[in-house]
Amino acid sequence: MPTRFCDLVNIKLPIVLAPMGGATTPELVAAVSNAGGLGLAPLWRGDAKDVKDFVRRVKALTDAPFGVNLNMDFPSMEQLDACLEEGVPVISLFWGRAPDFIAHARSGGAKVIFTAWDSESAVEAVDHGAHAICAQGWEAGGHVRGTVSTMALVPTVVDAVGETPVIAAGGIADGRGLAAAMALGASAAWIGTRFLSAKETCIHPDYVARLIDACETDTGYYDDLFDGGWPNAPHRALQNSTTKAWEAAGRPKQGQRPGEGAIVASTPGRGELDRYACTTPNTGTTGDIEALSMWCGQGVSMVQKVQPAADIVHEIAHEARKIISF
Repeated sequence: MPTRFCDLVNIKLPIVLAPMGGATTPELVAAVSNAGGLGLAPLWRGDAKDVKDFVRRVKALTDAPFGVNLNMDFPSMEQLDACLEEGVPVISLFWGRAPDFIAHARSGGAKVIFTAWDSESAVEAVDHGAHAICAQGWEAGGHVRGTVSTMALVPTVVDAVGETPVIAAGGIADGRGLAAAMALGASAAWIGTRFLSAKETCIHPDYVARLIDACETDTGYYDDLFDGGWPNAPHRALQNSTTKAWEAAGRPKQGQRPGEGAIVASTPGRGELDRYACTTPNTGTTGDIEALSMWCGQGVSMVQKVQPAADIVHEIAHEARKIISF
């Protein structure tokens, strides 16, 4: 399934693992890459040693290309340098404008993907040297910068950036979504929610069960709800007791929200978690898992079972091949 993006980063299938903070393991990144896609690791908050340790664990599991995603709300040139020193071939930049990071990553020999929220941010990133653009639609799970749907955003960005490869993100969870993205002019699909049910993730079993039971209307888009640790960052997550109590109270502002400050869970890495913490419930989390932020996109209804990441990649590719002749 060759595309311009596949040629750029030397992969076989136009499927990219969306970087999912708190859910992504080295095993998941490597599994997607070994299956022919591109695995991306979100390494936002660790120091250089943490970054190198994670990257080395991925490298021990795959010889295929993979990438690291860095968050421009928590910019760290030290993290980028650690990636370049380890020879990470692809750097993905998320959430904010990043001309210095684009230039530095390019100078270190990496291919740069910039996540854009509209055509203007996409063109600006290409002008600064980005090799590819991820056009993230409003349907996406987790943190979402823009407010335009994937169907409207992708062709607009494709037209704006010319020959630069575009990856479609938001609501894509099967081969039909990949085929649709390609029809819109994208060179690949950026898929997160479907991979939350992969055996290689580290999310809590209760979270997985909620995903499998959910339908397309069970998510909500929140401007600033699960904001403890990352304020002013709009996001999409499953509706739960926390979101419903907040809605019933009239969507009050921070400081006036129901149960604000109440400790509902804990995790070895972060300790106690209040109801509005920006967190991903993982296998080490204990307490009221249902009340926490369970990120996912509107494609959640297509998450139907737990399976190896490689099987997910191959199923998506096979289904897309039946629809579009590549």
